[in-house]
Amino acid sequence: MQHSKLVLVLGDQLSHANPALASASPGRDWVVMAEVREEAEYVRHNRHKIALVFSAMRHFRDELVGRGFQVIYFQWADGLASLEAALERALEHTGAGAIDVCEPGEYRLLKAMESWQARLGVPVEILADTRFLASREEFADWAAGHKQLRMEYFYRNMRKRYELLLDGDGKPEGGRWNYDKENRKGWRGSEPIPERPELERDSITDQVLDEVRGAFPDNPGDLDQFYCAVTASDAQGQFDWFCANALDRFGTWQDAMAEESPWLFHSLVSMYLNIGLLEPLAVCRQVEQAWRDGHCSLAAAEGFVRQVLGWREYVRGIYWHSMPAYGELNTLQAKTPLPGWFWNGQTDLHCLHRSLSQSLELGYGHHIQRLMVIGNFALLAGLDVKQVCDWYLAVYVDAFEWVELPNTLGMALHADDGLMASKPYAASGKYIQRQGNYCQHCRYDPGQMTGAGACPFNSLYWRFINQHEQRFSRNPRMGLVTANWRKRAAKDKQAILAWADQTMTEILAG
Repeated sequence: MQHSKLVLVLGDQLSHANPALASASPGRDWVVMAEVREEAEYVRHNRHKIALVFSAMRHFRDELVGRGFQVIYFQWADGLASLEAALERALEHTGAGAIDVCEPGEYRLLKAMESWQARLGVPVEILADTRFLASREEFADWAAGHKQLRMEYFYRNMRKRYELLLDGDGKPEGGRWNYDKENRKGWRGSEPIPERPELERDSITDQVLDEVRGAFPDNPGDLDQFYCAVTASDAQGQFDWFCANALDRFGTWQDAMAEESPWLFHSLVSMYLNIGLLEPLAVCRQVEQAWRDGHCSLAAAEGFVRQVLGWREYVRGIYWHSMPAYGELNTLQAKTPLPGWFWNGQTDLHCLHRSLSQSLELGYGHHIQRLMVIGNFALLAGLDVKQVCDWYLAVYVDAFEWVELPNTLGMALHADDGLMASKPYAASGKYIQRQGNYCQHCRYDPGQMTGAGACPFNSLYWRFINQHEQRFSRNPRMGLVTANWRKRAAKDKQAILAWADQTMTEILAG
């Protein structure tokens, strides 16, 4: 007779395709789910994120019970410190003889899991997460064959493998793999923004919101604006709305920043993909079908597929391929302490104020706000890499370390010596002005380099280039920039650097 086992389901694994669940037998095995201190408190998580995960977990618990599973569920009020403590208590209750769990999304937690068998006294099987479209081993095999781990080539392999947006001959539809150049338009308020439907909250979510308000009073996140779907069916409904109402303009405006709306035409599904409520291949195929049915441009469809099939899978591959050393990298030796106003948004740089405040209040910012406003400032200011990464992990609803760390440390801060990005994503105020209308409401002028009213991004950009000129002069993609800096008159360079130092001191002081 086969003994029962425990199946641990984490808060970011809420999918019936979870491989640990796939091997479980309803009525014999026990599913364990737990809201624990260690996972909710190791960074200052946004309350939207905590509420999303807790509510989605409780709804998934009820789905499992409806499918005949025995579920042991520990709520926040039970006061458990860790997942290990939850398993220990569940073993005492059930007498189960083994534990199955899908591998986690964080190296930290994987190391803890690898000690559980010795500590808990039963076999613990950690199963590969088959919900991703490229396994860790497959990514490692791809990486072994490339000197530079550029996403574009990985993405093309994935398109071919899953036959997405290919013609009958296996070539990219439209003759090109990438339509990014058509997806960079800056917002000028030239068309109406679709109004997103509000989700109805049930008693489970209402209870969770009350609990999170009480338990995390000092965390960021305005729960009066809670906007997240907490079930797979509601998440699918949100994605269906996007495909019908926003996908056709998603590509055009995906880099735009607007005072009028935090959402514009974005899908808002990364958080659902990252906790298991939506499946990556399914959303890619739905977008492909929308294009084939004439509901959006090829550029819009390709831009979406590239983010999910390409970038999301690539970032996860980089994370597991490079950890644990990756988390300690700091190529540019950035060590300036994170300003306190990163936690309240109170700065008179309007683009930063808007991007920070929105991120703190909603747990949401699209990639240009994250990369080219907040990340750009952190890069130019030389903010401490570890503190910045912890901030990103805490603030965003869709942030889990496998996706957050490479995006922040590698892309935003260029701290991985160019492993992910061939050049730093640094820009002056002119870039931010092109992408939207934030600058219209700012006291600083993106056209001015020094003096009262000059946009701080301008002088800080050249200060950054000056600081790392020797390193960047060896980079083919930075050669023109460093050459232009060297050509400047000495007195002009001195004036720019002096103004940048003064500006930096004032900004960091708040």
